[in-house]
Order: sequence, then structure tokens, then C-alpha cells
Amino acid sequence: MSRYLTTEEVALTLRTPLETVRYWRHVGKGPKSFKLGRRVLYAIEDVEAFVQEARKAGVA
Repeated sequence: MSRYLTTEEVALTLRTPLETVRYWRHVGKGPKSFKLGRRVLYAIEDVEAFVQEARKAGVA
């Protein structure tokens, strides 16, 4: 079973402002996310895949 991170935890993990992670979600740019009730969650695998794609693209 996957582990999940909150938006705040993703921001801390990526050393990015919380508002940036929220903006990425709004425009569909950041790691894949989903809602469980009122909470937005991110699978750790999806966050890691997002980082790997950014590294390949030379953005990170």
C-alpha cells in the first residue's frame, strides 16, 4: 500500500512554498493528487516521479 503526503508535506519535501504546490495543482502542473473527502493527498510515488521528470527536463 502506498504512503500519502498532504499538500504541506509535499511543500516541505520539495522545499517549495505551500502556495506554489497549490498553484501547481490548480494549473495541473505538479505531482498527481487526489481528494479523499476534503483532504488533498499525493502518493509518494507520484511526487518522486514528478521530481524525476523535472530532473530529466533540467528544470530541477
